[in-house]
Amino acid sequence: MATTTPNFGWTVPTSSDLVKNGATAIETLGDSVDASFAGLTVNAQTGLTYTAVKADGLNAIVTMDNAAANVFSIPTDATYDFPIGTTLVVYQKGAGITTIQAVTSGTTTVTSAGAVSAVPVLARYKAAACIKLAANSWTVVGGIA
Repeated sequence: MATTTPNFGWTVPTSSDLVKNGATAIETLGDSVDASFAGLTVNAQTGLTYTAVKADGLNAIVTMDNAAANVFSIPTDATYDFPIGTTLVVYQKGAGITTIQAVTSGTTTVTSAGAVSAVPVLARYKAAACIKLAANSWTVVGGIA
């Protein structure tokens, strides 16, 4: 019968599945793919600092839930090379302010509103998308100040 891939957990038809009943095998694969993109997973963070990880770029939203000021950091490509086009979604749930920044200043550029020097921050109940546009280069759009 069908196998499951280790990367996405999709049910993938084997050659014999396709020969026996190709339409059903392809439909099963399509259903598996649809289910994996149905919604965002929530990565709830309550600390003062958090650095994005690979899973955050795979249909996830990171919630920052702290009453104090906190920091959401984007790692350098040397730490984890997110593919260009990756979007990291951040939501400030707590009363504190979330600052979005690069882990190591000078090696990763984070811009907002077209200004390299602007440090994007999120107030309570605001969200932003951090989009990787090039190597070590991210832009932040959304409910930022």
